[in-house]
Order: sequence, then C-alpha cells, then structure tokens
Amino acid sequence: MAFKITLKAIIPSCFNVKIDVLPFEDKNNIVRVSKNSNNCGHSRLALSDISDPESSLSISDLSSNAIIGSNLHIFTHSELKVMTSNFSSSNFLGEGGFGPVHKGFIDDKIKPGLKAQPVAVKLLDLEGSQGHLEWLTEVVLLGQLRHPNLVKLIGYCWEDEQRLLVYEYMARGNLENQLFRRCSSSLPWLTRMKIAVDAAKGLAFLHGEEKPVIYRDFKASNILLDSDYTAKLSDFGLAKDGPEGSDTHVTTRVMGTYGYAAPEYMMTGYLTTKSDVYSFGVVLLELLTGRQAIDKKRPSREQNLVEWARPFLKDSHKHDRIMDSRLEGQYSTQGAKKVAALAYQCLSQKPKSRPTMTNVVKILEPVLDLKDIPIGPFVYVVPSFDCKSSGLNNGCLEKKRGEEKEEENKVKISDQNDKEISAG
Repeated sequence: MAFKITLKAIIPSCFNVKIDVLPFEDKNNIVRVSKNSNNCGHSRLALSDISDPESSLSISDLSSNAIIGSNLHIFTHSELKVMTSNFSSSNFLGEGGFGPVHKGFIDDKIKPGLKAQPVAVKLLDLEGSQGHLEWLTEVVLLGQLRHPNLVKLIGYCWEDEQRLLVYEYMARGNLENQLFRRCSSSLPWLTRMKIAVDAAKGLAFLHGEEKPVIYRDFKASNILLDSDYTAKLSDFGLAKDGPEGSDTHVTTRVMGTYGYAAPEYMMTGYLTTKSDVYSFGVVLLELLTGRQAIDKKRPSREQNLVEWARPFLKDSHKHDRIMDSRLEGQYSTQGAKKVAALAYQCLSQKPKSRPTMTNVVKILEPVLDLKDIPIGPFVYVVPSFDCKSSGLNNGCLEKKRGEEKEEENKVKISDQNDKEISAG
C-alpha cells in the first residue's frame, strides 16, 4: 500500500506543486505533480504540501520538464557501476550522514553528450540519518540553482530502491579535512581567507534569492574545495525556504550539527537566514584558530570552540591567544583583527545583531588585499605514513564510515511539525 510523504517548500516558485512519493518497493517510480495556472517565467519551482494529484509524471521526466528544467542528466545504476568500477573500495572517497561517496569517471561511451570528466557519486544509505526527502530536496534545489560557489549537480539515479547523486569532482575534498588533517602543512592565511570569501558568496547567493533559501547545515565538512581551493557549498538536503511576507521566521524540527547550529534555533526551532550567519561565524572561527567546533579531546573548558574563543574576539590585544599556531605568525595582523571582529558579530546571541551575508562578503573581500603578512621561511612537512591517498582531497581524507563524531554531533529533534508561522 502506497504511503504519502510530503516535503515543505525549499525554494520559491511560480507554481503550487504537490508531490506524492510512492514507497521504495513501487516499481513505477511515479511522482504525481499538480500545478496551478500561474506562470511567472523564470521563477524557481518549490515543492509544497498539496495533496490533489491531477497529473502524473515519471521520475525519468524530472530533468527534462518544468519541475527542475533540463540541467540534470538521468543515470542508470548500471552506468554508475561502470563509472565507479562497481563502487570499488579503491574509489571510495568518504562517507557522511547521507551515505558513501565514490569517485567515478564519465566519458562519451557511458553518457553521450557529457564531456569526459571525473565525478563524485553519492549513494543514499537507506539506513542512514538522511532519506528520500533529503535526496529529493538536493535534486530539485541544485537542479535549478547554479552559482560558482555551489557544487554542481550533474545528474541523479532513481531506480527501484537506489537513490544516487552525481556531482562535479572536487579535487581537494572538504575544508574539514584540509584544515584539521594531521598529515600535511597547514593551510596558508590567504588560502583560508579565500575559502571564507567563497563560502560567504555561496550563502549570500542563497539568501539573496527572491524567496531566501536557508542552508541550515553550514559547516566545514560541507565546504568542498577544487584544485585551486575555490570553495563550493554542498549537501543541501536540509535546506529550507525562508519566511515570506510578514513572516519573521519559519519553524522546523531542529536538524543540523551540534557546535554549528545557532542557539536560538536549537532552543526554539525558529529558523532564519541569520541562523546560517551564526554557523558561518563558527567556520570563520575554525579558520582563525585551526580548532574544530567541537573537540572532545581538549580540556573541558576548550571543547566548545565558540564558548572558549568568543571572549577573546572582543579584545584585539588577545587575538594572538587564539590564532592557529600552525600559521607560525604568517598572517595579516590587520586582517586577523577584521576577521575576529566579524566572527564576533556573526556569533552574536541576538540574531538581529548579526550581519547579512552580503555585508559579510563586503567585509571579507578587502582582507585578501592586505599586505602586512610577515615573510618567513618555507617549511615542508613530510606526510605521515598513515595518510592514504584518496583522490578527493589530495591524499588526506580519512574514511568516515561508522565514525562516532558524526553521530554525536548530528542533532535531530522531531517533536515539532514543520510549518511556517507569521510574525503576528
């Protein structure tokens, strides 16, 4: 017997869309969609909780019809097996809450019309912390959004129980591994600031849409880096539509990562774009300090990065106490002051006191041009013996399968219904 799964709107639209998702064992893979007659040209489409299915569309039509346009390619599971050498362990890149990721390669023989290129193939783990709704959110959102600082979704596979996503390959993996890995030299100051600017631009783009998109899970592991350290946001399964009209926020069940999620969202479920700004402040603090948001291996007073570092951000004479020692003083003092002050604003307990992401970009970009960086000796750090090359992040991505940290940090409180509420 079919059951109905509803997904709140995650992106603005000119249609009212209703989707009834049939269970995994259904062989027809039908998505029923009904839309009203309002047509607003290039406005993006949103999924909404409407129950009257007047027309039916095959899942194979997703990438070529009005639901998400024609940006995406549909892959068969057999094609993905060829691309990844049958999901070989030698192509394994890592694993998060969504599922395992493997490196693959596309050429004309596998998919005519696509240029030869490496790709990352993400497989939904049906027993993992995310599910079909998050998968569908990713497809619909990235099927319509394109920006230099959002990871490019090339296509997807929905075949029986299989749910897979095919992305552009990001050669240096994610920021978490690049910043906190043990097997190589530290990221230089200007590289860190470039990553911060790129990530800020990605968030500013999402927030600047006609109907803002709230990312809701901004963290170091969701920031991917290409060979030139260009940063792109990834993993949009938890994204939500921002409030509209007189609404001041949306109310949702709390889903995100402990240590990054804004305190007011954790306490109330009230979600705004300023929730993302807080999370950005946490990552900015990680870039300054070289410390993780939550680190259980540190002394009890230092395990929560924000609680430990925030008092030092207010006093410029104390900034050196929190700066990453691995930088060995090779950073702009003026830039560090500006970034510390910005992080302090982003981490304000009062959401209204936090800057917009557009202003964050304006503050950060000039930091890249500051020249007061001491010139020191070049130090090469020999990689340790336990660093196994994975291809995704230049040889230093450790497998995360079954990693306890991901489970400890993931927050999923579902005793509230997803709904929008107005200011009044």
